[in-house]
Amino acid sequence: MPTSAALDVVAKNLNLKFFEVPTGWKFFGNLMDAGMCSVCGEESFGTGSDHIREKDGIWAVLAWLSILAYKNKDNLGGDKLVTVEDIVLQHWATYGRHYYTRYDYENVDAEAAKELMANLVKMQSSLSDVNKSIKEIQPTVADVVSADEFEYKDPVDGSVSKHQGIRYLFGDGSRLVFRLSGTGSVGATIRIYIEQYEKDSSKTGRASSDALSPLVDVALKFSKIKEYTGRSAPTVIT
Repeated sequence: MPTSAALDVVAKNLNLKFFEVPTGWKFFGNLMDAGMCSVCGEESFGTGSDHIREKDGIWAVLAWLSILAYKNKDNLGGDKLVTVEDIVLQHWATYGRHYYTRYDYENVDAEAAKELMANLVKMQSSLSDVNKSIKEIQPTVADVVSADEFEYKDPVDGSVSKHQGIRYLFGDGSRLVFRLSGTGSVGATIRIYIEQYEKDSSKTGRASSDALSPLVDVALKFSKIKEYTGRSAPTVIT
């Protein structure tokens, strides 16, 4: 679920079935066993297929080499080879670009983290109030059109996984996702996933930090993460 929505756009455009699952490779198992999923990936950059029940870096490299071989199949040596960069740029031109970053706040007070998440859920009851607050932070950011706490129902065995992350979905395809893990006595980790979707091909070459800056500002101020955690900066930025 926190993985970039770039795949969603491609699948919808090509009329291909896809599944959005919670964080964790285990959720792919039933789909692959049932023949419903053949390629999968996760937020930590792992990629794999249904030949094994785990991410496979060697397979991912071979997949990219296969793509490059296909793109260059008619090149007999006289022309410049199509590169990974060329393929990515063409993808952006066709489907738009999903600027993406993740802010991790590690070993924060567990109770404070739970209060932050509870407040984010509470605010979802009124999208008009949500949008009013967001516009006061960044007037140019698109409106939130949907907000929920992600829940996954396995289409194979019907099992339900609740409380998998809090989502704020914007009208332009951008997203904010807040996820809590490790709520034991030692401390918790709050992860904020920030994704800005840009369809304008003239703006897909911007630096990620510039493109994401308004939405990052919204995420940090709207969630009041500094007030809840006492942290002025994340532990890790991905």
